Amino acid sequence: MSQTTRRDFLKDAAFAGVAISTLPLTARSLHAQGATSAVPAVTAVDLRLLDKEPTQPAGVSWGVPWARGSVSRSEGFRLESPAGNLPLQSWPLAYWPDGSVKWTGFATALPAGFASSAKLIPGAPTPVTGKPIARKEGTMVHVDTGAMQCDLPLAGANLIEAIRIGGKEIGRAGRLVCILQSGTANRPEDSPERERFVSELKQLTVEQTGPVRAVVRIEGVHRGVSSHREWLPFTVRLYFYTGQTSIRLVHTIVFDGDQEKDFIRGLGFEIDAPMRDQPLNRTVRFVGHQGGLWSEPLQPGGGNAAQESGQPFSPPPVFAQNAIWNDFKLSQPNPDGFTIVKRTGAESTWIHSASGTRAAGLASVGDLGGGLAVSIRNFWQSFPAGLEIQNAASESARLIAWLWSPEAPEMDMRFYDTHGHGLPAAYEDAQPGLSTAYGVARTSELSVFAASAFVTKAETVAMATAGAQQPIFAASPEYLHSADVFGVWSLPDRSTPFKKSIEDGLDSVLAYYERQVEERRWYGFWQYGDFIHSYSAARHVWHYDWGGHAWDNTELGAPLWLWYSFLRTGRADLFRLAEAHARNTSETDTYHLGPMRGLGSRHNVVKWGDGAKEARISQAAHWRPFYYLTTDERTGDLLREAATHSGVSMANFDPMREVEPKQPDEPPVRIRIGPDWFALAGNWMTEWERTGDKRWQEKILAGIDSILTMPFGLETGKPEANAKALAATVGFDDTTGKLTAIPNPQSHALVPANYNLATIQGGGEVMFELVPLLGRKDFEEAWLKLCRLGIAPSEVWEKDRTTHNEGADAQYVPPGQSGPRLAAYVYARTGNVAYAKRAIEMLLSQGGGIANPVLVTGSDVLQPVQEDARMSTNEASQTSLQCIEVLELCKDQLPHEAAVRVVRDPRNRSLPPTK
Repeated sequence: MSQTTRRDFLKDAAFAGVAISTLPLTARSLHAQGATSAVPAVTAVDLRLLDKEPTQPAGVSWGVPWARGSVSRSEGFRLESPAGNLPLQSWPLAYWPDGSVKWTGFATALPAGFASSAKLIPGAPTPVTGKPIARKEGTMVHVDTGAMQCDLPLAGANLIEAIRIGGKEIGRAGRLVCILQSGTANRPEDSPERERFVSELKQLTVEQTGPVRAVVRIEGVHRGVSSHREWLPFTVRLYFYTGQTSIRLVHTIVFDGDQEKDFIRGLGFEIDAPMRDQPLNRTVRFVGHQGGLWSEPLQPGGGNAAQESGQPFSPPPVFAQNAIWNDFKLSQPNPDGFTIVKRTGAESTWIHSASGTRAAGLASVGDLGGGLAVSIRNFWQSFPAGLEIQNAASESARLIAWLWSPEAPEMDMRFYDTHGHGLPAAYEDAQPGLSTAYGVARTSELSVFAASAFVTKAETVAMATAGAQQPIFAASPEYLHSADVFGVWSLPDRSTPFKKSIEDGLDSVLAYYERQVEERRWYGFWQYGDFIHSYSAARHVWHYDWGGHAWDNTELGAPLWLWYSFLRTGRADLFRLAEAHARNTSETDTYHLGPMRGLGSRHNVVKWGDGAKEARISQAAHWRPFYYLTTDERTGDLLREAATHSGVSMANFDPMREVEPKQPDEPPVRIRIGPDWFALAGNWMTEWERTGDKRWQEKILAGIDSILTMPFGLETGKPEANAKALAATVGFDDTTGKLTAIPNPQSHALVPANYNLATIQGGGEVMFELVPLLGRKDFEEAWLKLCRLGIAPSEVWEKDRTTHNEGADAQYVPPGQSGPRLAAYVYARTGNVAYAKRAIEMLLSQGGGIANPVLVTGSDVLQPVQEDARMSTNEASQTSLQCIEVLELCKDQLPHEAAVRVVRDPRNRSLPPTK
């Protein structure tokens, strides 16, 4: 069959509802449609560490995808490196609909300095000797990595009862601590009441234990020492790896207080370290920036360098009367400065010792026989943070890792004003009672390092480096692409001037945002990882203080933009950018308790300040790449939360309650097909593939069956006063997943409804993955029809139902930010070149896709910054996603000449074209 004839056949087939595929047909596209052709067996997957070689022995956990049908549930694996086979533990993360494994999680233990790549090979596994690391006995869970032993109690205040190496106790009584302040200090003379809270365990679960890795989940609350009040629920996971003497902690708190009264003044983790040698042979250390180290003995011996040699030190008698320093603090109140102070005791003053810019986040205390170190990851980025060592001169020193330093002002969770400022004025949808922090969360990562022998200065710095960067293995972009996961995305290709210009533009936008994080100091305990929504050219700053223009909160798919950028490039810097973004937005933008659980807050000056609480913000599609690439169990909690709670909470907070007030005879729960149902379908799809539980598939299919009975499918809506539907609003039953059309109460009419947000809030990306996954040809045709006929009037939809030939020239493809991807999809499925041309034309004409910053200096700014006044995070996210998708879907129809874009400024005025 000739290429022309083949395309005509495919075009006709598309409108007849038969199988259709990307041109040219490839094994990958056939596979995506559920074809039964044999899938080549995977022989090996090359892996590489994203960052530098680990400075300490390191545990590594990561995920690898498999093409549909290529790996069975009983498959074994081995991990080879040039240095020999590495220990390996594996478990399934997700399944394809045919029951084959879609993602597998892996764990291994690497020696310090491991700089090799590795090869993952399915087949006969390499035997791993050793017993499971964690086991439950009586009232304790005992952990033995072979190099370190830990006791974890099932109840009480301590998360960690004891840490031992070779029978020697190195640490004890590891617990969480919180200082609660009742009210805020509005004036210098105010002195609000404060109370100490410590952790109270409610449940301990050994989530995983094997010969390589163990994961222990601890749930509890913070309990007042004097009031016995219980609040601030937490989940802490402890990670242990074979042969290692360190513990990784992933620490999550959920705010469940009254934001008008409950102010956290300190939040952290503390652990005691037994001291055995004389004070003059004990050392306290803080690691500074770029490998710098502050290291001092408790009792200085006259500046003798031998005092920190690791050998017993006996100074001349004259120095025996020197002061013994007992308490030490490092405070990082902002991202640009820290101080170190010390004192001899509670009755004495603090003495300034040193200061610097950015501390690495590690403190240690020890003597000739070893000691403990505690590290906070993203320490200065998550200010105000701190590190403290108390009672270092006693028999038991205490290390405290302050996630929120008591040296800083209290944590204030209130809204930024006493009232909202309206959509017209501030793009802000603040509503009474909804600008609340009740239910938002924060996840932090810490590490504890134990040593049974003297620790050198270089080893201390190596610990800090290890605590600051969790190593990760990753497969190549080419392999990830071949596995056909995460829907539609392209690999970089600069083989023509057009492709090069698009790729250069994508890189320029990413580089601009990486610089903006640092230049604009987008840091802070509740903010680090997110971007600001839009820019103030007149002020030369981002709109950090203007209603809905401030923190972006996943608007228009920023998480997907960052993850696709990493998937296609494999760049470590982009992984870390996307990781920080996912860790922040999945917790701080989303509710994890209460009536809004599973919903998220739209963009605002305060992360949870906007009154719009919607599933599009909190949807699983945003977090899936992070979960599957890292196996992060906390993110797994969030995926399940989205699946089980978002639909329920929608009944409490109708997303259309203000725009389209509910009529008396309408269903009790209303949602939009897009973005609401698309987000829910993505949540259920994720839980279905993670568990294999077909209940989630059935909820999706119930919705699909409902949609297919509606006259305009995915576009079915009710006409309002202007006889035009704003959005495809339908009734929704979360129990069954069924949807019901809502006719106009007077005319009983239904009309096509097109809503720009429907597919630009992750909906398009979810559908690109879900449609081929389900293999439902009738639903595939319904989705294709939405892409083709999005703005067509009802008579066109009616005629298309019988003739299958309306909209064949791309005239009804929805305009705006959704258009390029939808037109490109139609081309890929039908071969109609008109849609490819339309996709490329829309992509280049709607603006964006490239950053052209200029340096602003002098009196216009506080300090020199790079500025692109036309840039917004909405534009960056959406245009980048469109480029990534159009490059894949229209790869054989792209122009040869370099792209010329019509660029628009934030006020939508045309500016000179740019390349």
